[in-house]
Amino acid sequence: MLGPEFCTRPRGARSRGAALTFVFATVVAAAAVTNCLPQDEERTPEPRPAARSAAPSAEKPSTVDREELARAAREAMADGKSAAKAAEEVVSRSGDRWGAVYDRREYEEFEQALDGAYTGVGLSARRDEDGRVEVARVQPGGPAAKAGLKPGDRLRTVDGRPVGGRSVSEVVALLRGDAGTPVVLGLERGTRGWTQTLRRARLATEDVTVQPLGDGDGAARIVRIKVAAFTKGTGERVRRAVREAPAGAGVVLDLRGSSGGLVSEAVSVASAFLDGGLVATYDVHGEEKALYAEPGGDTRRPLVALVDGGTMSAAELLAGALQDRGRAVTVGTRTFGKGAVQMPSRLPDGSVAELTVGHYRTPAGHVVDGRGVTPDVTAPSRAEERARTVLSGLGTPS
Repeated sequence: MLGPEFCTRPRGARSRGAALTFVFATVVAAAAVTNCLPQDEERTPEPRPAARSAAPSAEKPSTVDREELARAAREAMADGKSAAKAAEEVVSRSGDRWGAVYDRREYEEFEQALDGAYTGVGLSARRDEDGRVEVARVQPGGPAAKAGLKPGDRLRTVDGRPVGGRSVSEVVALLRGDAGTPVVLGLERGTRGWTQTLRRARLATEDVTVQPLGDGDGAARIVRIKVAAFTKGTGERVRRAVREAPAGAGVVLDLRGSSGGLVSEAVSVASAFLDGGLVATYDVHGEEKALYAEPGGDTRRPLVALVDGGTMSAAELLAGALQDRGRAVTVGTRTFGKGAVQMPSRLPDGSVAELTVGHYRTPAGHVVDGRGVTPDVTAPSRAEERARTVLSGLGTPS
């Protein structure tokens, strides 16, 4: 599992190592619709089965009073204790399944990541079959790429600290820091071992990738658009990819493992394929609201959306909208089931508590939270191959 450098181990309300899943998974763009700040999650493996088996629509908006949170934080600070810890206890007692508390630096990093940037050395890490941490991907133009690091290189140490026994998220956290600061990596490639000093830099995330897929004669009959997360600018990048796709080419919109992000960007992506109309409804403290696509999208190009258990939050809303509106055939496995509207509450020490205040629904009124989106075509394996077969059956626009 990849661990991008802007991932950080968040501090969940129920425990400091709370089972949270995937970057941006809890990001609900209350920011996009209420001018509030969003929140993120990291990649950890535990919660997916529990979340998918949760009682449908069992979640209720948080009943935590913001003044109660602030009061608990102030009292803790007056006693020389952690304000964030006190807030975590309040949120935990509320029963808010998605509630979490983040310290000032974590939240600043989350905001930076939502801007489509992070500070690091430009690599992603994963654990190999032998349990060692290795480089999974090197970002072109980043410090790691300029130093000649390659996928498969093994990380032994970061600033002299052994990475053995640490989680990928912990290793990733060691790689972060202020732009311009050095970090010394101990590396292995085959039988060669060496140390490499890199300087951290502010880098753009690569959340949208476009790949033309040719047929036997080399013509691009399919364009695969992969959306890893919905950061600022994602919608415009997808819309540009659709505009630039060859005439007659179908689109595979790959949302597998997409960790969510800003709902405003998911709506913008929906606008690439819809001519206006409803994308989702949501409630905030019982008040119903709605999100609409912009008119003028490409409604004729054949479209298949790939989804799986790692498709989360804003990505689920997009998949549900395209499915309910009859615009796309969804292929894969049931999505994660994270559809909570959350709003932040800034505490006296600068930490932030995220509280659930409502839930999203698809255009047909389907609840996402605790249920996820069930694909039209179930494909637990060889999903991309199945998607291409389905797409070929949809024909070409006329």
